Order: sequence, then structure tokens, then C-alpha cells
Amino acid sequence: MILILLGPPGAGKGSQAKLIVDEFKVNHISTGDIFRKNIKEETDLGLKVKDIIAKGELVSDELTNELVFETLSKENTPAGFMLDGYPRNINQAKALDKWLEENNKEVTEVILVDADVNVLIERISGRRVCKNCGATYHVKNLPPKVEGICDVCGNELVQRPDDNEETARDRIEVYNEQTSPLIDYYEKSGRLARFDGNEDIDVVYEHVRNSLK
Repeated sequence: MILILLGPPGAGKGSQAKLIVDEFKVNHISTGDIFRKNIKEETDLGLKVKDIIAKGELVSDELTNELVFETLSKENTPAGFMLDGYPRNINQAKALDKWLEENNKEVTEVILVDADVNVLIERISGRRVCKNCGATYHVKNLPPKVEGICDVCGNELVQRPDDNEETARDRIEVYNEQTSPLIDYYEKSGRLARFDGNEDIDVVYEHVRNSLK
């Protein structure tokens, strides 16, 4: 099973990813994790990424593809894998299709979890994170037992700088600009499955599970 997970910030993509991994035992492959791992291990590609990020520049499609394909070439999870955060544009999608074809593999399904913009903004701007252990809460949907205090370790909860409403709108706009062509690309090839992220997490996952089975 080879899955691609798409969705705007706040759609609940992360929750669906965890549920999919737990049930179907696929390996969750995130470009962010790949970047961090290579930077930490100071690989040749990791050092290139570190230098680019330090300059405030975007990592090129070519370098991103190289990092992803190197990771996939070492992938040996029998159940398959799920890509999260990749591909981000048409060039990357076409490069991935070529790599998969060369390695006698193909995408099983592209899972798109989407939601109304007002729902996305409410979810993002209401998110709170523990400064110490990283546990995540929401002021409305998943509040801590004591306001502003982490249930797990008792430390302070904070709002991340990129979780305010203005930044959330910017992030959603960037996602829409980059991903709309990607959605069309996979829809035309019959590989895209859409799910309504406005619904509760468990309801969405029930639809996802049925689609994958």
C-alpha cells in the first residue's frame, strides 16, 4: 500500500495519519522528518538543506526529490508507506510517479482531507502546545483540565507564533496556491479520494478506512 496524504493546515490530517498508521501499519514518511533526520546526521544532503534553510531560502524540488527517493529506496516496511508533506507541487508529483514506475510501484490512493476555511482558522488559532513536553490541546475542542496548564506534565501551554489567525490565513492561502493543481493532477488520474474534514475525527476516519479496505 502506497498512500499520499493531502490537506490544508487545521484539516485534521495529522490525526488521520496516526489512525491510518496504527491500523494499516504503513510507515509514515514526512518530508519535515526527512529534513531533520539528515540535518541531525549531517549527511551530505542534510548539510545542503541546513545551509539553504539558514539562508532563509526554499529547498529546491530537485534536492527534496533526492532526499525523499533516497529514503524510499531504504524503505522495507512490508505494509507499505504513506507520504505526508510530499509531493507539494506538480513537478514533485511527476518526479515521484517516474520514480515509482522505475521501481515497479504505484500509488494506491491519494487521501485529501479538506475543510471550510473558517473551521480551519478556528482550529489553528485555538491550538495550544505545552512548552515542555509538546502535548497539543485546543481551547474549544480539546481543552486541558486546568486552563493554560498541561495535563501531562503540568507546564505552561502556549500558542505557537504561526498559530495566530493572520498567519493561519497566510498558510492556508499558500497551501491553496500550491496544492490546487496537485489535487487536479491526482483527480484526473483517478487516484484521489476526498474526505470532509469538517466532520469529527472518528467520522472522517471511518470513511477513510472504508475507502482503503
